[in-house]
Amino acid sequence: MSGGDTALGHAFVPCEPGQPEPVAFAEPWQAQAFAMVLSLHRRGCFTWAEWADALAQAIRRAQDAGDPDHGDTYYLHWLSALEDLVARKAVATRDELARTARAWDHAADRTPHGQPIELRASDFDDGPTHAA
Repeated sequence: MSGGDTALGHAFVPCEPGQPEPVAFAEPWQAQAFAMVLSLHRRGCFTWAEWADALAQAIRRAQDAGDPDHGDTYYLHWLSALEDLVARKAVATRDELARTARAWDHAADRTPHGQPIELRASDFDDGPTHAA
């Protein structure tokens, strides 16, 4: 399978011959979160041990809050750990992360279903309305 192939609605990460089976993602955002962690690690933003600790803490917090740990929330924990680690390592502030999340929400709100979401400068405006 190539990196763009899907099966049963899951995207797959390609692997080299003789390597472990590809990783499946139920949603594209999960693959993107996975890729962001790898990219930031490769850029030296954090060590793999720091990442593993951040992910373990995020999972533990979720379980302490009642997450049943059925596996369907794993990448939500992945994203939480990524946000925490990025803020802790000063790659971005929590305010910058929140502002970007709001911008994505604004962009998604104005984007027709099935079309790619594209950020515009106006998506970062904190006003009550955003022009299409």
